[in-house]
Amino acid sequence: MMIEQNPMDERRKGSAPLDETRLRQRAIGVKLRQMFDEVVNEPVPDEFLDILRRADDKSGDR
Repeated sequence: MMIEQNPMDERRKGSAPLDETRLRQRAIGVKLRQMFDEVVNEPVPDEFLDILRRADDKSGDR
């Protein structure tokens, strides 16, 4: 005697790992955006600004 399986049950079983993967990817994406925002919002060190100013001054002399 064969037991027939409902195709919907199979799809649900197969989609669980896919759903978990999507949730993990979404969590990674959220964390990466948070990290990027933190870096973008960090102040630029004064020493680096001085280097940029000097480079601008030299390029303006030409």
